[in-house]
Formats: sequence, C-alpha cells, structure tokens
Amino acid sequence: MVQRFFLVISLLLLTGCAEYQPVVTFAEAEGEPLSAEAEAAWAAEPEGLNAAWGNIDIQYLRDEVPVAELARECHLVGWRGERVSAQILLWTKDSVQGVQCRASRLKSADAVIPSSAIKSRFVRYTIADEQTYRFEKSGRSYLAPDMLDTLSRFDMQPATTRPVWLTIDIPRDAEAGIYKGHITISHNGRGRVRMPFSLEIADHTLPPVNEWAYHLDLWQHPSAVARVEGVEVWSDAHFEAMRPVMQLLADAGQKVITATLNKDPWNHQCYDGYESMIRWTKHADGGWSYDYRVFDRWVEFMLGLGINKMINCYSMVPWNCEIEYFDEAQGEVVTVEAKPSTPLFEQMWGPFLADFKQHLAERGWTEITNIAMDERAPEDMDAAVAILKKYAPELNFALADNHKSYKRYTMMRDVCVAMHHAADREDIDARRERGDNTTFYICCIPAYPNTFTCSEPFEAEMLGWCGVAAGYDGMLRWAYNSWPAEPHIDSRFGTWKSGDTFLVYPAARSSVRFERLRDGIEVAEKVRLLRQEGVEMADVEAAMEKILSTNAHDHNQSWRDIISEARKRLDEASCR
Repeated sequence: MVQRFFLVISLLLLTGCAEYQPVVTFAEAEGEPLSAEAEAAWAAEPEGLNAAWGNIDIQYLRDEVPVAELARECHLVGWRGERVSAQILLWTKDSVQGVQCRASRLKSADAVIPSSAIKSRFVRYTIADEQTYRFEKSGRSYLAPDMLDTLSRFDMQPATTRPVWLTIDIPRDAEAGIYKGHITISHNGRGRVRMPFSLEIADHTLPPVNEWAYHLDLWQHPSAVARVEGVEVWSDAHFEAMRPVMQLLADAGQKVITATLNKDPWNHQCYDGYESMIRWTKHADGGWSYDYRVFDRWVEFMLGLGINKMINCYSMVPWNCEIEYFDEAQGEVVTVEAKPSTPLFEQMWGPFLADFKQHLAERGWTEITNIAMDERAPEDMDAAVAILKKYAPELNFALADNHKSYKRYTMMRDVCVAMHHAADREDIDARRERGDNTTFYICCIPAYPNTFTCSEPFEAEMLGWCGVAAGYDGMLRWAYNSWPAEPHIDSRFGTWKSGDTFLVYPAARSSVRFERLRDGIEVAEKVRLLRQEGVEMADVEAAMEKILSTNAHDHNQSWRDIISEARKRLDEASCR
C-alpha cells in the first residue's frame, strides 16, 4: 500500500460566510469515463476537500486520486532574485465550490518577505497526445495538467484532482536564512486549513533577468495573438494585446526578437500564418521600394520590453522559397519562387539587402541584426551567404543548424544546433572566444527530453542542465506562442506532438512547462555565477559530468533521479 499524507478540510460552515457565487470560466474537455478501479478509489477517500504537497516533477491526472510523493510540509531552497516553485494537490470525491488559496507572509528570525512575492495558480487540463517517446503519435490522448490560470477561485467537480502551482519570486534584497509560512486553503469561505512550508534563502543573488548571460531564443508569433484576441493585425489594439504576452517572455530572459523579411518563412507550419513585416513593391520602372513601418514598430515594441540583444530576420531561404511583392505595373500582389543559386534569387534579394542594410544603419540596429535561416541545406546556405557577402557584408548571420553548416562559415554570430546533432566543444569554446554564441534547439524532435504537453515536467528543467553541462550559451525553441485553435482546451496541432507549437497560453497565462524551463535557465545562471565566484562545487561538476555522459535521449535512464540529485548538489553548494 502506498503511504499518503494529506489534510482533510472540514465542511463545517464558518459564521458569516458569503453566499456562493459560481466561478465563471471555460469548461475543460471531458475525460474518459472512470474505470471501476478508479470509482472504487474515489469512493474510499474521506469526505470533503483533501490537500497535500505534491512533486513538481510529476504530472497528476485529473480523474485519478493522487498517490505519488505526497507530503504534509514543503521545503524550498533558492537564491535572492530567483523564482522557486512548488505544487499543492487538491482532490475531492464531492463537489467543492469557490476554492481559494491565500499565502501568508514568510518570516525568519530577523526578516519578513511579504505575501505579494507568492503567487498561487490553479493548473488547468488540456487535451494532449499520449507519450510515445517517438516522433510518431499513437493516436491516443489524455488530459495533461499544464496551463496556469489566473482565477482567484475555482469550482471543483466530484471525483477530480486539481493541482495548484505555487511560485515565490524571492526579493533581491532578502536576507539569507530560513523562512516559514503557509498557504491557507478554503472553499467559499469554509473549512480553512493551513499548508505549512519553509524557504531557505542562500547567501547568493541572481542579477535581474536583463543581465542574465543565458541566450534564450523562443520564436514569437504576433499573428496568433491577433487571431485569438480578435483584433486587426498590426493595429494599436494588436500591440496592446501582445504587451503582456511578450512581457512574460522578456521576464524569462529572452534575448532575441523574431522578425520576418517577407511572407511566412515557414510555409504555414502552424495554425496561423506569419504576416509580413516588410512590404516589398516593384515599381513600373523596375525599381524597388520597401515599407519598413511594421518592422520598425515591432522591433521598437520588443526593445521597449527589454528584449534587445539580437533581431533575427527570417528568411532569405523560406521553406517554400517564395517571395511576395506588390507589382505596380500589374496592380496586384505577386508571388514568385526564388530558389537559391538561380538568377532570380539574386535579382530579388540583392536590391533588398542593399536597401535593408541602409535602413538598419539609419535606425542604429546594424550590430544587433542577423539574417536568419532555419534548417537549410548546405548548398542553399552557400548561395545565401554569397549574396549576403556581396550586397550586405556588414550584416551578420544566424542559423538553426542540423547539418553542422556552422563549420563552413565564420560570419555566423548566432549558431544554434539541433540538440541531437551536438556541436563540438572546441567549436563552442572557439566561438565564445570570438564573442559569438552557440546554443542548441529542440522542436518536434527529440522526443525526449522536450517540452510537449505530454512531456514529464522535469524535462524542461533538464534542458537547462544538459545545456550547461555541454557548454552551450543557451537554447532556442520554436515556438513561444504559435497557438492552435483553442490551446486551453486542446494542445494538439497537425502532425506535431501536443504542445509543440507553444509554451504559454493566450492572455499571458504561463504553463508548468514554461515555469520549469525557467528553472533550467536559472540553473545555468547559478552554475555560471558560482564558477565565477570560485565556490567549491566538485559535487555539482560531478553531477553535470553524469548528465553529460548519459544518453539524454534515452527515456529509460533514471533521468528524474539524475536531475533531482544535481539540483540537490547545487542547493548544497549554494548554502555552504
């Protein structure tokens, strides 16, 4: 029998509690009917609302009584300036309405952290593919806990589990020490219970996110925001709708602005196509002009949020090699196929690059702008690089590379290699010496580790550990917010694994995956800073060597234990 620790919230009415008002929210998808075994498990539960601390590395299913790694108390360790996470589990065989979670302030012997530093969010369930650990999908699905909702209250249905995600943004001026506090859970003002926890703050400080060295590049998709918010693309309302979504990204340390040079560079591989940011016009006399107003506004908007290290502009070789422009003589928009190494390729891209570099110089953006390419064949890269050197040698190149093409060129300031096609360590070190960064990327592959909605939560943090162990400067992922039709209901899209096209949800709602990805970024920052400070961390280095020497893509390895042990060693080194 699995031993479980939980608290049962009394259903006794408290004097003067307010009359219940239903919580207005969307309805999650229906799950499969309960099996006889599940019905028996729910029937055996105590009356009322049950609560326990769960494990942030585990997905707890909505229709199952939670049994894995439950505890009465929770102990967290973090640095000043770090965000730490915990997970509370609520479950009930009855209908329980108006559930609320309120945090107390945290107190040590000499200091206090206000409750405003603590955020609790109800985890919502979305349809996800059953995990296969292969590129192919099984065709079966389940409900995965992922979206972190902004509701202050929640109505729980009978025979359901509801995780609550707790985050603490440790103040940068907090004193080191052990703090204690609690979360008070009630339902419609009734049956209050305290969930105690402690926070140990190490005598180290993470700098503000805009000073993090980690090179985070999650591709943004402005058009998706316009569609879900029902606003005109590039309107004032569109930019206002994007502000909280992109601020969430900036707050995770994003370094790169995703921009487009022409029509959809990825040939509509997600639900929404990418709207062009630069309008090309061919005049009747054969000359060209380019309207940069949308491009400029987008870049200025993102720079204003603090995302200011690079502007990566896609793509000289889009996936279908198509270029769109307005033909003045014909009076209509024309689409042509301009393949690399053809005369048309140079005829189209030469005039644009000459004009674009001049525009960037006028805006003062030349040094931070890269002409970016995504998984293009070496021969296509050769043709594009030749044209770039001929017409705009002042500009740099960026590449998401699955052919080791980065070895062929020295002008690539931003190289990102597929995680399963690792860069050579000596190349990473040599590029860093030149001031260039080298990152790795995940997308629809590898199957493991990844950040699908069917991935285990710790996989997102594992990416940070794998990256720092291999010496990378950061990571890239498509995509930050390429949302399917209704991601909060169904995270699947097309042939991609569920959740492959996005990491956060509309209305700037975070996810378990995004928070755990941030955990991995903070790991990389902490390792970097401890090394700089000369802190003794032989155990941490040994844990990273274990990570590096183990096949990261083999899900049969005990990866949760390996990452948990590495996290423990890092906490110990931090608290010495």
